[in-house]
Formats: sequence, structure tokens, C-alpha cells
Amino acid sequence: MQRPAGESVSMGSARANQWRVRDSHVSLVRASIPPRPLSIAAEPQSLTFDLARSAFIVVDMQNDFCSKGGYLDYRGVDYTLDRKPIEPIRQLVPRLRAQAVPIVWLNWGVRPDLLNTSPALLHAHTPDGSCAGLGETIPNGAPILVEGSWGAAIVDELVPEPADIRVTKYRFSGFWDTELDSILRNLGITTLLFAGVNADQCVMSTLQDAMFLGYDCIFVRDCTGTTSPDYCVQATLYNVKLLYGFVTDSLAIAAGLEELAHRG
Repeated sequence: MQRPAGESVSMGSARANQWRVRDSHVSLVRASIPPRPLSIAAEPQSLTFDLARSAFIVVDMQNDFCSKGGYLDYRGVDYTLDRKPIEPIRQLVPRLRAQAVPIVWLNWGVRPDLLNTSPALLHAHTPDGSCAGLGETIPNGAPILVEGSWGAAIVDELVPEPADIRVTKYRFSGFWDTELDSILRNLGITTLLFAGVNADQCVMSTLQDAMFLGYDCIFVRDCTGTTSPDYCVQATLYNVKLLYGFVTDSLAIAAGLEELAHRG
């Protein structure tokens, strides 16, 4: 589109990371984002973090993990354990959206030809090769965790909105060989709240990598689930609090948001 000579335009997809450009000058000064502090109960210490620089990362709430007929059900695993976070996530997401906190749906989605997966990943999903693994079809007729398939789709109870962000992964961590880090940095995000399944596997792997990359990490306990034994949950919570960040729950976040609303 033709613009009048001398007119300044914004260049950049996110307000936190834009230049101002005109015919004879470019300003690299990014616009400041007014902080919106939120204080919540957490462990090992209470927290105040900036809603204006936070995102909610929802990991792998997909049919293959959380629905009857999916991959875990096919393997004989009690998939209902992975359904426990559905309602807390469903309640928390609109509260965070109302505060303009980006919602990031981070999900498995391998290529049909499996060219973005390694033997180690294939082995993790079928250790002796005797049952269907990534990309293979199970009795419901859907290929396991193939991008665009029923198994890779988010469960019906959780409905992304057009403004939400979707990122496809094909590792346990959502930061390997994906655009997640670039998106978050472009948005000016520094704090990540984690939800989803499995708490001790993909959620924890992604949270660890986030901390290694310099993000502040908050594990939202009731918004995560796992089919692993309870000692895995205990170890996950222990290590998050000791090494990687903080643990809270959706009720503490909701209480903080309510207090923030009352303060105006």
C-alpha cells in the first residue's frame, strides 16, 4: 500500500517488538509495555509476576492422550488420569484471556512420513515394536499423533480461540526444532505458566528447557496430569520447586486475579 512521504509506520508483528519506519529514518526503540503485576500464593515462595509479559502454555491436551479410543487407551493405560486437568484449564483459560495473556496450545504432531522423528522417539512409543507407534493406525482408524489427525486434535472440552497461538512439536520438549521460543520472544514474554500432560514428561521437559533459555517458570499443579506413578509427580514437584521455578494452582491464580480486579 502506498503511503504519503514522511509517514511513519509500525514494522513488526507484535507490539513489544516493533520498529517505527519512514522514508528517511528508522526508530529501533520498542514501545514500553506497562507492567500488570499479579501476586499469588505459590511454593517455595509467594510470587508477583507481570501479566503483561506472561503466557499460558497448555501441553498435549490431545485425544491420543486424553480420550477414549486414543493412543493411551489403545495401550491399556488409564487415560482418564490425563483428563483431570481439563476442567481446571477450561476454567482458567478465559480468566487469563480476559487479561490479554496469550494462550499457547503446544501439541504433538508428527509428519505422516515420520521424517521429523528419530528412532529414539519411535522406540519411546513402542519399545519392542510389537504394537502401533507414532504415525501408525490404531483400531479407531486414526494414525497416532499425526498432525491434523483426530488423535493429535485438542480434546473437545477445550476450545482454542482464533487469537490463541498453536505450536506443533515432535519432541517431548516444545522448544526443540519449533518456533515456540521465537514467538514468545517476539511477544516480549518472560514468564510462562505451564499446564497439560504428562506432567513429568512433556510438561516437565518443556519447562526445563524454558528455564534453561531464561524464562521464569510456574507449574500450575491442578492444571497438569499424568498417567505415571505418584512418585513421578512427587519428583516433578520437588525438582520444579528446588531447581526450575515455582508451583501454584489455578485457584491461587484466580484469587490473585480477583484481588487485582477489586483494586481496579
